[in-house]
Order: sequence, then structure tokens, then C-alpha cells
Amino acid sequence: MITEADARVLEYGSTVVLVAGGHVTPLAQDTLKARRIAVVREGGDVDMATLAPAADIRRVAIAGDHTSVKLKDAIITHLRGRGIAVHDLGTNTSEPVDYPDTAAAVALQVGRGEADAGIAIDGAGLGSTIAANKLHGVRAAMCTDRTLARYAREHNGANVLALGATLITIPDALDIVDTFLATPMLEARYIRRLAKVRELERRPQS
Repeated sequence: MITEADARVLEYGSTVVLVAGGHVTPLAQDTLKARRIAVVREGGDVDMATLAPAADIRRVAIAGDHTSVKLKDAIITHLRGRGIAVHDLGTNTSEPVDYPDTAAAVALQVGRGEADAGIAIDGAGLGSTIAANKLHGVRAAMCTDRTLARYAREHNGANVLALGATLITIPDALDIVDTFLATPMLEARYIRRLAKVRELERRPQS
């Protein structure tokens, strides 16, 4: 049995296995969901609510390097106009900064549950994708159109969107952001695959 006390000491974003016939108390279920802890039941069933990315996006963390300032500002204005809380993590000048730092700032907030989703921007979006994916519990995807944004969320459970400021226009970027944030991950078959992805993070290197 997993109690609320048990749930509170588990690592944020981790996965726990519940033995056959095991039980999770109602208070523990709330705590597990809030801490984004996935419960995998023996036999392969996955607690979808804790493994899938947040569907109701209310808080977004955003950061970018020196190439991103104009695009980042446009996205922030757009999202705040929709009533979404935005954590602007910089940069806000043309002074060069490194994409691993800005992407990590976003990924940390998403991984800790301080933001429901994140947006990381650099010149091409690739570096931010690589850097963000190094942090536990983060699934970043670089998207150049709405189709990729939808697939990234619906099929792959991405919780960080990476954008290339030199590759897309501001109107296209806003369409991509809206699609990414509005697309939930609902199908059990896709969510079960996330459990396998998470296990890859724990696989010993040999």
C-alpha cells in the first residue's frame, strides 16, 4: 500500500511499481499526481495521470539565448493575453548567452513542477532540445510546424517545446505554441510507451 506519507518522500517525477493487489490511498493519489510520480502496476498497467504531461496548461516557463529575444517577447505577450502565467527566465538582451544554460532553466522548472510546460528557444532549437532532455523528467521536442507540435504532445508526451528563432516566423511560432499547449496526451498505448522511455533513463550503461 502507498500512503500519503510514502508519496511525500518519493522523488519528484519518479516511477514506482505497485505489486499485484496493492492499493494507493486517496490522499496518496493526490500527492502522487501533484509530484508527477508514475505508478506502474505489476503486469504493465500505468497510472496515466502521473506519467502523461499536464493537459491543463496554466504556467509556462520560457527562456532563450540572444537570438531569441524578439520571438520570446512575442510569445510571452501572446500567452499572457490568453491568461497563461509566464515565467520569463531570460535572456532579454543581445549579449551572447549559451543555450545549455537557458534550456536548463526551463527544464528545471518543468521537472520540479513549477511550470506545467516549457518553451526553450535558440537559433535552430536543436541545442536546447538536447540540453533540456538531459534533465530528469523532461521530454523536449523541437517543432517547426503544428503537425510536429501535435505529435510531440499526443504521441510522445513532450513537456518542453524547443523552437528555432532563425527557422520560423513569429506567426508560425505562435501557431506552434498554441497547438503544443492545447494538445493533451490521452491514449493509454502512448502513455505506456512513456514508461518504457523512463526506464531507459534508469538502464545501466554497459
